Amino acid sequence: MNLVIAPCWNAPEWDAAVNRLNGHPQQLWGWGQTKADHGWRTDRLLLNRDGETIACAQILIRRLPLPFRALVYIPRGPVCNAGDAQEVLEALGNYARDAYAGTVLSIEPDWDADSDFSGAVRSAGFRATENTILIPRTLILDLSCTEDELLAGMSKKHRQYIRKSAREELEFREVTREEIPDCLTVYRETAERAGFGIHEDGYYLDIHQNLGAASPVYAAFQGRTMVAFLWLSASDHTAFELYGGMTEEGERLRANYALKWLAIREMKERGVERYDFNGLLNDGVSKFKMGWAKHENLLMGTWDKPLSPLYPVYATAMPLARRGISAARGAVGTLRTKAMPALRNKALPALRDKALPALKSKVASLRGGRGQAPTRQD
Repeated sequence: MNLVIAPCWNAPEWDAAVNRLNGHPQQLWGWGQTKADHGWRTDRLLLNRDGETIACAQILIRRLPLPFRALVYIPRGPVCNAGDAQEVLEALGNYARDAYAGTVLSIEPDWDADSDFSGAVRSAGFRATENTILIPRTLILDLSCTEDELLAGMSKKHRQYIRKSAREELEFREVTREEIPDCLTVYRETAERAGFGIHEDGYYLDIHQNLGAASPVYAAFQGRTMVAFLWLSASDHTAFELYGGMTEEGERLRANYALKWLAIREMKERGVERYDFNGLLNDGVSKFKMGWAKHENLLMGTWDKPLSPLYPVYATAMPLARRGISAARGAVGTLRTKAMPALRNKALPALRDKALPALKSKVASLRGGRGQAPTRQD
């Protein structure tokens, strides 16, 4: 029997399907709602066979500049078994072409590169692309292991620093909604030091609001001062690191070691099966991540299903556009973290204390013909 595609409009029903099929947290309702609040259109599709839901796909749609039409994107999905993947992907490709007039359907499945799922993707007419959004090279911990087994898989230095930071006068715990702005203050400081761009605060506040308990945030406190934080999203099956940052004092105290270990143990306590560190690059942050296990994971990466004759042009233009957007975001971050404080702390006081009085004096001179302001006449 052919698959029947049915939109889903009910958040609890949707999340129940994602979790039953061992889906990724970026397929949860709250993540899609956040993207809908910030420039994307979000659709949620259940794929049914003989009255049973065998797959689901949270689809993000963004209009593209002319002559292109729309980018149709499924982050860490679709959610289905490998045996159903080809049929599911063919159905979704046809749906995306007809419903969204898309130029391309891009998927980033939460499956290993050497899994049976990759063969189904090729058979469904998808092709690998370097236009990635989520990094395929990552580290995923198996949380069915015991804590002793997880510790044994770490580097010796990581075990030492976990013990060291745990001995410091620090408190490690989940943060409240009211403390999220403190996390964002630490994140801005981290972004300034490391030189990367970030979103406006409202984006992160919406993530926390929309995902709720599926987006826990943990932090290290020195007294009342937050010195490090780690922000996750989590389905019943997978925990996924979103954001993190430290102050210089938090870095000195190695607070991120005991903090991440707390997050891992908390996810294990929830019954989550996988802990995804969200990407490995050749940088200092990735070196820190790689110390948590002796292995790496390589997911399938990004695959495109061309939906329009314009796809070859899109595939060439998209990397250039994304680099431009990334550079612009970095420039905005620099403006916010460096230029605006300088303007507020130096330029504006100088304007208020020197330039404006001088201008007033000059105006008074021009009006009164002398070097003093005219006397008020009541």
